[in-house]
Amino acid sequence: MTLTTINLAALGQTVNLGTEVTGTLPTGNGGTGSTATTFVNAATNVTGALPIANGGTALTSGFVNGGGLTEADQWRVTSDFTPAGYVTANWERNDTNFDKIGTGMSESSGVFTFGATGIYSVDWDIVNVINANSRELKTRIFMTTNDSSYTGICENGSFVYRTDSNTTYGMGHANALVDITNVSTHKVKFFFDNEGSVGTCKGSTSLNLCWVTFTRLGAT
Repeated sequence: MTLTTINLAALGQTVNLGTEVTGTLPTGNGGTGSTATTFVNAATNVTGALPIANGGTALTSGFVNGGGLTEADQWRVTSDFTPAGYVTANWERNDTNFDKIGTGMSESSGVFTFGATGIYSVDWDIVNVINANSRELKTRIFMTTNDSSYTGICENGSFVYRTDSNTTYGMGHANALVDITNVSTHKVKFFFDNEGSVGTCKGSTSLNLCWVTFTRLGAT
């Protein structure tokens, strides 16, 4: 609603704000200090960042949905995978008290495709069963930027030595920050290795034993 007149009932008079009011109302009295009818065009005349001290974010872009994450997804191995190497099967999106944020990831034969460009944190966690005297576990993340050749971008290892043949459970974790500038060519896959390739990547449909987590941190 636009206010155009003031009814001065006591005087039986009206004031037309469009034609009969001149001058400026000072900012100290709640005005703008200007006679212009259009003061600030937020789309074209406002630039820069509002400081945190003044209630802003100190950023000029990057926030949606109230400042939350735009992409987050988690997948796990559903049944034991062996032998050691690339985990090319038995993947499912975590469906235990979880739902992806955004488009999410897609998977084919162990190759993961990103749903949106951006800087991502990629985590690979594994519970591994080893039956050998020397129990070395390597957890690796591989990436391609041309949808063809893969290069290792992260490796983490642990080593346990035993003189008997009892089963040993090992745990591994690898993390990498990746810049996904093209979702058609930038992809990742996951690898584990043991001495003699005798290990097993444990799987479950109800809890995470071997799993990967993708979190978009910001724009590319």
